[in-house]
Amino acid sequence: MRAFFAKQPQLPPPLLDAPWREINWNDKQSALQHVNDYEPYIEDRQLRILLYGPAGAGKSSFINSVKSVLEGRMSTLALVDNISHDSFTKEYTTYKVKKENPSNFYPFVFNDIMGITQNKGIVVDDVKLALMGRVKDDYVFNPEHKLSEGDQYYNTTVNPNDKVHVLVCVIPADTVSQMREEVTKKTLEIRRAASDLGIPQVAIITKIDKACPEIKKDLKNVYKSVYLKEMMEQLSVNVGIPINCIFPVRNYFEEIDFNDDVDSLTLRALRHIIDFGEDFMNHKMSQSEGSHK
Repeated sequence: MRAFFAKQPQLPPPLLDAPWREINWNDKQSALQHVNDYEPYIEDRQLRILLYGPAGAGKSSFINSVKSVLEGRMSTLALVDNISHDSFTKEYTTYKVKKENPSNFYPFVFNDIMGITQNKGIVVDDVKLALMGRVKDDYVFNPEHKLSEGDQYYNTTVNPNDKVHVLVCVIPADTVSQMREEVTKKTLEIRRAASDLGIPQVAIITKIDKACPEIKKDLKNVYKSVYLKEMMEQLSVNVGIPINCIFPVRNYFEEIDFNDDVDSLTLRALRHIIDFGEDFMNHKMSQSEGSHK
């Protein structure tokens, strides 16, 4: 007697046969050298990188990871909270990265801002002001009120180094599919404001080892993971950032020693962020020169 069984849908393999994005895991030094050699084409310029995203996404951890890799020692300057579900970052702070000696710094800085949450979190208008260089260091974000002209932390005199040159959206891979509507709405609003200013935008996907067991086993599976590729595609659809501007990273958070694979992903993302920002600065300069002819 012949038995009939409904054909079960075939589940996608956990790993692709080949990575869909190439990365040379044995060539960390060339990426590090690229960052070390970077000097803005425009003299006395400083590249400003603004990080934003949901509370707990790993913005501060990414800054710490970059500082750790470039300074050669584990950094915890940007404070991180592993307990609270609200935003731990309350103040607008500029983070510099030391280069070679304590008095010399890389020609780029990071700004970390209060996280986006469903009900509280950062006021979108404050992010817009930060993009334009209107927010001074140590400004304490207030979820109820936006910064306004006349406030002591409102920057009335803006120079080119105050303005943001790259906007980085930081999203945790383990919660991409659960992004609340209000968080997505605020993210899109911030993206539109940056687009109006012509500011390039990228996304960093964090906590990739928590989202995919295969990546937790071996970080080199990052671009073979079917699940992570789908998450990146979903993020691209949700917030409109192209796939080639989305970079997965695995921040340092429990280690006391360095890992070359972690460093390679961090440096790869940083290299692209720097390149995008440099292109933007040069473009703005050429526009300014053209307007004076």
